[in-house]
Amino acid sequence: MEPKIEVLKNAGCRLLLIIPAVLAVGCSNKIGPDYQTPETRVSPDWLESEDSRVSKKEGNFREWWRVFKDPVLNKLIETAYSQNLPLQIAAVRILGSRAELGVATGNLFPQQQGFEGQTEKISMPFLRDLGLGSGDSLWYTRVGVMSNWEIDIWGKYRRAIESADAQLMASVAEYDDILVTLTADVANTYVQIRTLEKRLDIARHNVETQSESLRIADAKFHGGTSTQRDVEQAKTVLASTEATIPVLEGQLRQAKNTLSYLLGMPPEKLDKPLGSGARFGQIPAPPVQVAVGIPADLLRRRPDVRRAEQSAAAQSARIGIAKASLYPAFSISGSFGFVSTNSQGHSLGDIFNWGQHFYRFGPSVQWNLFNYGQLTNQVRAQDARFQELALGYQNTVLKAQQEAESALIGFLKTQNSAEFLAESTAAAQRSLDLATLQYREGITDFTTVLTAEQDLLKQQDNFAQTLGNIATNLVGVYRTLGGGWQIREGKDFVPEPIQQAMAERTNWGDLLKPGAVPKAPPANLIRAPDW
Repeated sequence: MEPKIEVLKNAGCRLLLIIPAVLAVGCSNKIGPDYQTPETRVSPDWLESEDSRVSKKEGNFREWWRVFKDPVLNKLIETAYSQNLPLQIAAVRILGSRAELGVATGNLFPQQQGFEGQTEKISMPFLRDLGLGSGDSLWYTRVGVMSNWEIDIWGKYRRAIESADAQLMASVAEYDDILVTLTADVANTYVQIRTLEKRLDIARHNVETQSESLRIADAKFHGGTSTQRDVEQAKTVLASTEATIPVLEGQLRQAKNTLSYLLGMPPEKLDKPLGSGARFGQIPAPPVQVAVGIPADLLRRRPDVRRAEQSAAAQSARIGIAKASLYPAFSISGSFGFVSTNSQGHSLGDIFNWGQHFYRFGPSVQWNLFNYGQLTNQVRAQDARFQELALGYQNTVLKAQQEAESALIGFLKTQNSAEFLAESTAAAQRSLDLATLQYREGITDFTTVLTAEQDLLKQQDNFAQTLGNIATNLVGVYRTLGGGWQIREGKDFVPEPIQQAMAERTNWGDLLKPGAVPKAPPANLIRAPDW
């Protein structure tokens, strides 16, 4: 018996010497590719950089809507930031990703632990003949703890942490992207509302003007100086203009309903959030010049670019996870406990005597050699998925530049168009004034007046829409430049009421505390896990 014990002791000593070496190897090796940002092509300058209205200075992208100097718009965006439900959904998704990172980190420690207990009863007549047990029964009881730890030699679990960490950053970028879209949508909807109000005001003013023309035509008809045809033509033009008012009113109500949704409230009257009637029809006036920085700034500022890169980084780590399955998995398992039996005069009550203890400790190896083809194809599938996301990142960068250039040229050219429309609108007003005066004096026919009225309405309406388009295009510029998400910096992602509800339902530990979720890093910078 003693030689066997000595052999076991020697084997245990050798094992204790091997384990540190295995752990050292495991801490240095990680199977699979280390992520590198896919190469992208970024223009060195904007196509319209020579335009005096384009400044390459770094603008105020954090609260870009303040360039309109409209306090109502500022308040609306503040309300949307605090109440918009899709944004809150994205915030909760971040917490889920943070918890998933904790799950991945936990796999670095023994993956299985547990308590075990067992009681057996054997009833055989020959037990008495063997001198075992008392009577016809042998009782055997065992209690103890067990653990199994797969050592991360090939970096499978560390790659999983890398993937979860990048996925967390991708969820933060998704939140930022939604916030960029939200601020732009609120601003666009607000501009649309003010533009529709202006167009309504124009239509109603033209109804008044055309009603006066109808009165004059009717008076001249009854005075015998004109025909019934002038009266009917005046009625036609007037009714046509009046018909545009219900359409504009319907569009205005729809725009307000959209704004209500963005603000996170049921459709209702927005008279109070939209401010007093003094601002009715006042289209936000953008500045003539816009600061856009340089195209390379898009990689740092646009959340969708960061999200695309972090998604690719997460998938790159999954290649390593799949490759690790091609290699043997080394585990250390063991158990410790106490046993007791009623044989040989012993008692089951002696189970917790130290002399009744046992332990088992040793390594194990698992290698799925017969599934090698299947595992190889899993690696290939993960690699193809990474290549897809890498190309997606490159496409996102390219699309970001296209969108920014298109929004910028739209803003500049719409300004040019507004200058011509301002001239044409003023000319149309003068033409109507002259036509009306000449008609009163009998110098021209009524058709000239009607044509001048229609031209004026058309020019005024086009001018109002163009002014709205200038503001909308500027919103598009800031949207494509990735502005607006910065307002969440230093603040909790999840609002306090939702945090309280989640804390009452589930123990979230420290994850709901400020700083539990890190800030998004600049593009092209993948953080090492620091949890």
